[in-house]
Amino acid sequence: MRVVAVIDIVDDDMIVVDVPIKEILGVEVSVVVIINFENDGINEYDEMVNVFHGIGLQTVATFDPLTDEFIIDTPDDGAIKWWIGNAAVHGKVATVFAKLMLPTHDTKGVEIHDCGHKVGLNGVDNGALRFRLLRIPRDNLLNRFGDVSRDGECTSSLPTISKRFAATLGELVGGRVGLAYSSVGVLKIAVVIATRYSLLRQQFGPPKQPEVSILDYQSQQHKLMPMLASTYAFHFTALHLVEKYSEMKKSHDEELIGDVHALSAGLKAYITSYTAKSLSTCREACGGHGYAAVNRFGSLRNDHDIFQTFEGDNTVLLQQVAGLLLKQYREKFRGGPLTVTWNYLRQSMNAYLAQPNPVTARWEGEDHLRNPNFQLDAFRYRTSRLLQSVAIRLQKHSKTLGGFGAWNRCLNHLLTLAESHIESFILEKFIEAVKNCPDESSRAALKLVCDLYALDRIWNDIGTYRNVDYVAPNKAKAIHKLAEYLSFQVKNIARELVDAFDLPDYVTRVPIGVQTPSEAYSQYTQIVGF
Repeated sequence: MRVVAVIDIVDDDMIVVDVPIKEILGVEVSVVVIINFENDGINEYDEMVNVFHGIGLQTVATFDPLTDEFIIDTPDDGAIKWWIGNAAVHGKVATVFAKLMLPTHDTKGVEIHDCGHKVGLNGVDNGALRFRLLRIPRDNLLNRFGDVSRDGECTSSLPTISKRFAATLGELVGGRVGLAYSSVGVLKIAVVIATRYSLLRQQFGPPKQPEVSILDYQSQQHKLMPMLASTYAFHFTALHLVEKYSEMKKSHDEELIGDVHALSAGLKAYITSYTAKSLSTCREACGGHGYAAVNRFGSLRNDHDIFQTFEGDNTVLLQQVAGLLLKQYREKFRGGPLTVTWNYLRQSMNAYLAQPNPVTARWEGEDHLRNPNFQLDAFRYRTSRLLQSVAIRLQKHSKTLGGFGAWNRCLNHLLTLAESHIESFILEKFIEAVKNCPDESSRAALKLVCDLYALDRIWNDIGTYRNVDYVAPNKAKAIHKLAEYLSFQVKNIARELVDAFDLPDYVTRVPIGVQTPSEAYSQYTQIVGF
C-alpha cells in the first residue's frame, strides 16, 4: 500500500510558515492524503457528520518523526468518509482530507464499505472509508503547497490560509464546470423529448376540424418554450465557461482563476437547479406517457438529482457568489479595480444610485422591449439594487447579531442576489452569441429565442421592477403580452430548434422523442412488448 499527502494549515490566518510542528501542537492542520491501493482514483471530502469545508474535519493524520510516517485514523463513526465515488469496489487511489497531529499510535489499516443503494446513478461505485491508525511514508507527501521535513518542521510556499485553501481545492472548479455543462446536456434531452412529443400528440380542436397538437395550446407553450429558450441560453454560457476554464488551466492568471471560480460555482448551482425543476415539468407536459420508464424522465430526474449537491451544495455555492459580489462592491467604493466578470457593476451601480427614468419606465414599444440594451440594463439594474440593499442590511444587522447572525438573517436576500447576477451573465453571453452568429436566418431565430429568455425572466420578477418604478404598469403589461407572443412564435420553429441540438435517437433513447414522428408509437408498442 502506498499513501501520499498534501498539507495545508487551516487554523489562523496570522500563523506563519516554517513553524516546527512542536510549536503548533493542538492546532488544526488539514492534510490531503492520496492512498494508492493500485490504480483508479477517488476523492474523499465529506464525512458522515461534517460535510467538507476545510475546517472541523475529524479524520486525523498524525506525523511520527521516529518512523517518518503519517498515521491516518478515523476517531469515530461521525468521521467516516462517506459518499466516496468508486470507493466500495473499484477505487484504488483516494484523496483524503484530514487534520495533522503529532502523537503516535499503533497501525491498524483501512475499512471499506459500500454506501448502499441510491436514488439514481447506481452504476457509480460510492463507498465509505474508516481509517484505523493507518501509517503512510512521509516521502509520499503531495507537497506542492505544503511540506513536513524529516525533523517535523511544517513549511508552505503560499503565505496565507486563503491562498493555500484555494490552491488545494482548485481542482473542484473543474468538477463544477463539468457538472454545469453536463446539466445542460440533460436539459437538452428533456426539452427535445417534451417538445417532439408535444408536436406529435394531438388533442381536441375546433368543431368539425382535425385535432391540434398539444403544443398549439398556450398553456403548453408557456411550460416549454421559455424552457427551450433557457436551454439555448445555458448552451452558449456553458461553452463560454469551458473556454474560460481551458484558458485558466493554461495561463494560471490569478484574476482569471477568481473569475472562473465564481462563474463555475454560480452557473453550476443555477443551471443544475433549473434543470432539476424542468425535468419534472417536462414529465408532466408529456402526460401519462411521460410517466413510462421507457421514456426516461424518471431515470433522468433521479440520475441528475445529485447534481444539485454534487461538487458543492447549490445553496452554499450561491453564497460564495454573493460573498464575491459584496467583495467587489467594497472594491468599487474604495476605488479599486473590478475584474472582468464584475465590471458591469461599475456602470449599473451608478445607474441604481440614480432615480429610475420616468420616461423610459413607460416605454412599451416592441422595438424597445426587444432591444438587448434595455434587457441587459434591466437585469443589471436588478442585481445592483439587490447588492446595494443587502449590503446595507448586513451592515445594520451585524451591529446587533454579529457577522454570522447578520449573514443568516439576510440569507434569502443573498441567494436572490447571486441568482440575479448569474442570470445577468447568462443573458450577456446569449446576446453575444446572437450578435456573432454568421448566418442571417439563424441569427434571426436566435434573436427571437433570446428575447423570449430575457422578457420571460423580467416578467417572472416583475414585482421587483414595479416596486422601484423601474417599470410602469403599462410597460409591465406590455412585457407580459410580448412574452406570450414570443412563446407562440418560438413554437412555430420549435421542431427546428430542438433538431438543431443534433441529438441522435440513440442519445435520447425514447420512443416518444424520435426524430421521425410516424415511428414513435410503433417503437413504443414494440419496446413494451405489446
